[in-house]
Amino acid sequence: MPSFAVLTAILLSVAPRPAAATQAVLSAPGAPDAVRQALENSALSLQAASEPDASAQDIFAAARADYARLVGVLYARGYYGPEVHVTLDGREAADLSPLSVPARIGRVEIRVATGRPFAFSEAQIDPLAPGTDLPEGFAPGRPAEAGTIRAAAEAGVDGWRTAGHAKARVAGQSLIANHPGATLAARVRLDPGPAVRFGDLVIASGSRVREERLRAIAGLPMGEPFDPEALDRSAERLRRTGAFRSVRLTEAETLGPGNSMDIGLEVVDQKKRRLGFGIELSSLEGATVSGYWMHRNLLGGAERLRFDFEIAGIGGQEGGGEDLSLSARFDRPAVIDADTGLYLLGAVEDLDEPDYTETNARVGGGLTRIFTPHLSGEAGVLLRYSDVSDDLGDRQLTHLTLPVSLTWDRRDDALDAHDGFYLDGSVTPLLAVGGAAESGALVKADARIYQPLGSRVVLAGRAQIGSVVGASSDGVPPALLFFSGGGGTVRGQPYQSLAVDLPNGDRIGGRSFVGLSGEARIGVTRAIQMVAFYDAGFVGPDSWVSDGDWHSGAGLGLRYDTGIGPIRFDIAAPVDGDTGDGVQFYIGIGQAF
Repeated sequence: MPSFAVLTAILLSVAPRPAAATQAVLSAPGAPDAVRQALENSALSLQAASEPDASAQDIFAAARADYARLVGVLYARGYYGPEVHVTLDGREAADLSPLSVPARIGRVEIRVATGRPFAFSEAQIDPLAPGTDLPEGFAPGRPAEAGTIRAAAEAGVDGWRTAGHAKARVAGQSLIANHPGATLAARVRLDPGPAVRFGDLVIASGSRVREERLRAIAGLPMGEPFDPEALDRSAERLRRTGAFRSVRLTEAETLGPGNSMDIGLEVVDQKKRRLGFGIELSSLEGATVSGYWMHRNLLGGAERLRFDFEIAGIGGQEGGGEDLSLSARFDRPAVIDADTGLYLLGAVEDLDEPDYTETNARVGGGLTRIFTPHLSGEAGVLLRYSDVSDDLGDRQLTHLTLPVSLTWDRRDDALDAHDGFYLDGSVTPLLAVGGAAESGALVKADARIYQPLGSRVVLAGRAQIGSVVGASSDGVPPALLFFSGGGGTVRGQPYQSLAVDLPNGDRIGGRSFVGLSGEARIGVTRAIQMVAFYDAGFVGPDSWVSDGDWHSGAGLGLRYDTGIGPIRFDIAAPVDGDTGDGVQFYIGIGQAF
């Protein structure tokens, strides 16, 4: 045992020891707080000294690297005459040999004399393409920050590339510092290169999507003048199909005949099939279970086939029963041009609602169109059959519907928006084909806006409107009429509790609807968010808002960010109206809107 203790002591004495409790300080007299903070954030030796298991060699290596890093920080902010000293136990790190580093370092000290901030005496960049916007700070008399020079050079090159000169580059630069006057003369020379046209799309092998389909989807304008935005659009078209895990377009290093430039395409396929499930829970509406199965490349042309199912109202307490729906949709991109796709749709529903039952089937198809990265639309033809029973009686209705919709989406995140807006509008002409159907039209709109207040608060608002025009309430299926109350309209009010009351005490859906919602979302931690909300809804018997009733509800909510979207818990109660009482709660995935 004594010999074992001696051996342990010897091993501990020769083993490398971490530089525990190393003191580390940075001083920069006269430097603005922002500059000092940037220096501290960039100093690797300060970070290394704070690590309990960092060795002396780790701290020494970090200190040697800090000279260039800290000078770079100061250059970026216009300080071109700095002095930087990094000492380890009083010895300059730059003067130490890697072989003479002590076993332990007790103190790291960084001393920075920033000197005077420099200003531009000259700020020239030429030649410039017409319409090039240079950074506002690249001008005589403005702070001579290195980042501003880089931004100006990049803007100059981008200007020429936008004008069709794909090989534009920085050909030379002259940076002359006048230390007595603390000025910098910056001159940048650009080489636009020749005007370039798109050449061929050179496709790397390996994808299960056929080459002719890759070309059609990308829509690269071969033979047209080079345009970096056209290149970005081609990549986005490919990503939008969902068939690829990654998409990479590269410009050829050398130009071909007639200054044409080939574009290389490399894609990595997604897994062909995907399965997903979701669940929502309301204290009165019951549970909703949904799921889907999707094939991303059904016929080898990035076609998508998706089956969706939903069972709603499981265990609901507001009358009615379970609602069942099943749908299948086939999408094929690039059928007329690169931005126009084809869809085919089939769906069946069996709805057992508090005020009606309806079994319906829809089948048809149409075209989709991407107008811009944020604006898209659809137009189609669908045949709809409905077998209905409500307080107006039993009937069958067959309509030929012509749905047309536009969506303008400028949200920063579709599942958890913090900024931007969302607009969706649709008009669906209803042509009577058989049974008790009447001709008319269904009009809907949904507008949402998100406004951040600082880094932790987001104000969110939503307005919904709907109208059935040209047809009476018994000439369209009840599922196309409007009710209010529940998680999708007015939280705190029972599900579909607001409708149109008939003189005999019966109830039917309204021909007009207005829904208003407001939320204040307050971040508590990086993952937890508190929400206060107020919802209001209107349902009327006529096509436009006139006679009818309002009700409202309010409450509090909690959100937990899972990384792919927040889990939502809301608790609410009625505020106005006579359609319900008591407290209700809602659980789901994603924000309420």
